[in-house]
Order: sequence, then C-alpha cells, then structure tokens
Amino acid sequence: MALVVVITGPSGVGKGTLIGALRDRLGGLRLSISATTRKPRPGEADGVDYFFLDRERFAKLVDADAFVEHADYAGERYGTLRDQLVSGPADEAVLLEIEVQGARQIRETLPDALQVFIAPPSAADLRERLEKRGTDSMVTIDRRLKAAQGEMEAQGEFGRVVVNDDLARATDELEGIVRSALEEGVDSGS
Repeated sequence: MALVVVITGPSGVGKGTLIGALRDRLGGLRLSISATTRKPRPGEADGVDYFFLDRERFAKLVDADAFVEHADYAGERYGTLRDQLVSGPADEAVLLEIEVQGARQIRETLPDALQVFIAPPSAADLRERLEKRGTDSMVTIDRRLKAAQGEMEAQGEFGRVVVNDDLARATDELEGIVRSALEEGVDSGS
C-alpha cells in the first residue's frame, strides 16, 4: 500500500485549503473521498467532495466493515471507505482529511501512516473562520467549536503539528513534512 497521510484537526482550521495548496506543489498525492451523512453544501458534488449517504446506508456500511475509520462529529457521521486506500495507483500517496476520532482509529489500523495535526492560532481565530465560511448555522458552528475544544487538547498525541496562522508558511511546513516522508518511504510514524 502507498503512503497514507492523515491530515487532522478541528473543523474550520483550514485542512482542505492546506491540502489543496500541498497538492498544487507536490505530484503523486491522491485525496481520499470521505463518506458523510451531512447534506451537501452549495457547490459540493457526490463522489467528488464526499460520498453523501443517508444514515441507513452509512450504518449498513459500518456493519459490513467497509470503513477503515468512521466517527460521529457535530451530529453527523463521517468515514473513510477501505476501497479509497487501494483504488488508485500504488505509487501515489493517499491523503486523508479526517477528524481526530478517525485519526486515532487510523493510528491503530495503519500505524505506518503519517499523521499531521493542523492547529489554529487561537480558539477565537477558529470561531472567526467558521463564521466567515458561511456554510453552517450558528447551532452547527457552536457544535463544531465544542468538539474543537477536545480536539485541541489531543494535538499532543500527534508527532507533527502545523499551526495554520499564515497559509504560505503553514503550506511550506506541511510540504516539508510530507516530502520528507515520501523521500524516506519508510518510518513515517505518527
């Protein structure tokens, strides 16, 4: 199996933005498409941004052991389907943009996966980002911020932490971490 790179951190911290910038800089990176029970946001497409599933279908896939990780987050379910890790070329690293609960599960099932925690500069900055994003209700934002408190406490579990205080600097740091792991090819650790 190719190198698996887990990018985790609280909702709104900029994981997707950093992943996009990283993929622009480095070739050979394939983004795994997660499954979720949440409704699509404007502009999102099924099978491109997420696999949008109803709760019954998601539960059936959990029962069938089709997920390598899955988690409940802010009232919705998210997960990575096993086939997403093996569906592309073997020489491509697979990027997983997942929540902390899922990252913990990946650590158990794929201990050689590279895990990077993306942190905001502050809790106030995280709230501002979620509000500016304009995709969630205030109730959802509050749920996400409540979950983020516990996630921020978990950053010490991760060997690599990138503070997303400046996009260019954070992208440089993330690129260095991933490039090093790709060049080593072994011992990417957690």
